[in-house]
Amino acid sequence: MQNANFATDLSDAQWVFLEPMLPQPAQTGRPRTPLRLIVNALMYIAKAGCHWHLLPKSFPPYKTVFHVFRAWTRNGTLAGIHDRLRAYSREQDGRQSRPTAAIIDSQTVRSAGLAEEVGYDAGKKTKGRKRFIMVDTVGHVLSILITPADRPEREGAKEMLDRSLCHHGWLRKLWVDGGFSGEDFAGHVKSLRKVMDVEVVKRSDTAKGFKVLPRRWVVERTFGWFMQCRRLVRDYERTVQSATGWIHMAMIRIMLRKLA
Repeated sequence: MQNANFATDLSDAQWVFLEPMLPQPAQTGRPRTPLRLIVNALMYIAKAGCHWHLLPKSFPPYKTVFHVFRAWTRNGTLAGIHDRLRAYSREQDGRQSRPTAAIIDSQTVRSAGLAEEVGYDAGKKTKGRKRFIMVDTVGHVLSILITPADRPEREGAKEMLDRSLCHHGWLRKLWVDGGFSGEDFAGHVKSLRKVMDVEVVKRSDTAKGFKVLPRRWVVERTFGWFMQCRRLVRDYERTVQSATGWIHMAMIRIMLRKLA
């Protein structure tokens, strides 16, 4: 089966970089579908945002691609590839592979009606889900938590940190916006890591119109990267696990374009 050379396809250099990170084939059983075609199909869906059954015929059958995507989201393959690429990307920038500072924010996205758990964000007047992310100072994603849209900012950020802070032992600084301010949130962070400093970056009361805020623009740019992938413009996923997997795919695509 030959691919039709879509703009989203991996280049030869990107494939050489990525291939060693992918699962090795089983020693027995049927020959598996070439993984380069599988990854190209996932890149196409992430960028184009099409339904599974509308995947062009030049790719492997959509049920095969979906099976691999579901397996890789469940067994941590996508998350593992994402984290390795993040380390390589940071090193290419002359940074340590493990960051010492991060920024937290959330993004509410409308649900397409298939999600198992949704909520209504009264502030954004949107029914759907809320994406909490923590990024490093370059914009690489360190942690993701997807919740119903009615989850309060502080509660969602606390849960994300509860789950992920143990994996980022070098973090010492955390920038947040006004939605995460307050002694309760800062105290919770201190209870998880005493040496962690939380700084609230607030918009000036006298500021008019659009204004770039220090540090916060980094995480907003990452949300902008998400919006370049049509699969992420809305939440089309039934499960939180799949929704998280597509964020990993979007960031894998971005980092591969930078690295190779």
